[in-house]
Amino acid sequence: MKLPRMPRPTISSAWARTTKLPFGRRVFAGLIKRMVPYSGTIGATVLELRDGYARAELNDRAIVRNHLRSIHAVALMNLGELTTGLAVMHAIDGRGRGIVTTLRMEYYHKARGTITATCETSLPSTVGRHELEVTGELRNEAGELVARAFATWKLELDE
Repeated sequence: MKLPRMPRPTISSAWARTTKLPFGRRVFAGLIKRMVPYSGTIGATVLELRDGYARAELNDRAIVRNHLRSIHAVALMNLGELTTGLAVMHAIDGRGRGIVTTLRMEYYHKARGTITATCETSLPSTVGRHELEVTGELRNEAGELVARAFATWKLELDE
């Protein structure tokens, strides 16, 4: 006899539950690391999350730096993909799925210090397959644009 599988928590339900807890953002970061292991490798902290919007930050640490003592380009790309993905996936959790099909970055300045990424997008509401172009902006502590992430998400929305 097979035991029923426990459903995996959705991003939106995990965010709703963990943000009510002390150190909830750290708990959520741990859940993201388990749900999306590669994205969890940079140790980003999600600050805000709602349908079509995400804001996350990455602390400047030795593990994410390059030989120029700035945050590595791939760590920034990971942060951009994570932020765009959270904004999209929070909105479609439980009623569809999505995968990134294109990811492109433009880099403007060396990234040093804490980097904050934001993504705000409108999402389709109709059932079916969609391609969604999403942009995330990564800024340093002075508010300067360090990089911009461009992601294309292939979505399949159920009822």
